[in-house]
Amino acid sequence: MLPPPASDPEIARAKPGPLAKTPIKAIKATDGAVVITLSDPFAALPAYLAHFSAQILAPAAYGAEDAGVAVIGTGPYKITDLAPPLSLKAEAFGGYWGPAPHVPNVRYSAVSRVETRALMAESGDADFVFGLDPASVARLGLSDAVTVHSVAIPRVLLIKVNAGHPALSEPEARQALSLAIDREGIARAVLRYPEGATQLFPPSVGAWHNDSLVPLSHDPEKAKELLQGLGWTMGGDGILTRDGERFALTLTTYPDRPELPLVAAVLEQQFRAIGVELTINTTNSSEISAGHADGSLNLGLIARNFGLIPNPVGTILSDYAPAGDWGAMGWQNDEITDLARSVGRGDGGAPARARITEILQTELPIIPIAWYRQTLAVAKGVEGAVIDPWERTFGLPELRLSQ
Repeated sequence: MLPPPASDPEIARAKPGPLAKTPIKAIKATDGAVVITLSDPFAALPAYLAHFSAQILAPAAYGAEDAGVAVIGTGPYKITDLAPPLSLKAEAFGGYWGPAPHVPNVRYSAVSRVETRALMAESGDADFVFGLDPASVARLGLSDAVTVHSVAIPRVLLIKVNAGHPALSEPEARQALSLAIDREGIARAVLRYPEGATQLFPPSVGAWHNDSLVPLSHDPEKAKELLQGLGWTMGGDGILTRDGERFALTLTTYPDRPELPLVAAVLEQQFRAIGVELTINTTNSSEISAGHADGSLNLGLIARNFGLIPNPVGTILSDYAPAGDWGAMGWQNDEITDLARSVGRGDGGAPARARITEILQTELPIIPIAWYRQTLAVAKGVEGAVIDPWERTFGLPELRLSQ
């Protein structure tokens, strides 16, 4: 099997991924440079090129039908053993064009259970541990063996709403659900974060955070008034009814992120306080996109990452302009579509971003709950550890092991 020729730079564009949704007309390798021709202006292109699926590998990294068979790049480390998705080993690459890394060998292990990750940090079995749950953060913060780092990242805990559901089609109904949520309480008591989300975009995304928005708030009495205005009346069992139908919904979530089922349990109680019955379905995350596709999803409690493409317009275009599997459902807004495309082209600017956030805050096709923080436990013998809020690098070349 011969690898594709070195002049074939369009492998990533031909595969499913963000590049397939950009107005790229052609990609060519010319005189040692990658030349990209667009059919339309698209100022957000550099952010799309930063997506992991667009990385440039050597021609020999590919086999038949453009399938990746090796990881061959020019970074500070080279992979010596790879068993996706569970583990990889790497060593310092002698041909790296920059400063040589201080740590010669690294090993990465994917550990699904958060409790196991925390124990590995505590026992010294791992020097770097990412993705800790709130209870582990509190415990490891008292340990002399590790230092816990935390930073706000562009990932949001939110409820994906089926706006096509009869009980959720009115904006006022979605606003009522939002008003029922005690974000501050969830953030502090469940997630151990300093604050809840006041809008979709956290301050960590800079230009997309809109300080002029009226913050999302907790007001159960106002929620009840809105639902009463929509014709819902309280039944004898404490659940609202309208035209003989109970206000009963299923909230689907997944245990991959251990905080999600905990938050779901709290939401069940907070929604019941305004007369909405919630059934929790904790299952595989793929059931949310499947429920979006077949229309069966009521509500989905998810963590949405606005940093996969390090310009939030990429996620806006995939989630709301038009709606995508992890964004709006049963809801379409032509104004947002036009505004998002203008931002992508580079001619929308601050007014377009502000209007997009205003529409999302008012219509609530998704309901933000909390802004995520990335947590990292680092062994005391490791120096120079930092957290990249956009999760593009582990910072391995700058790490040192203390003597």
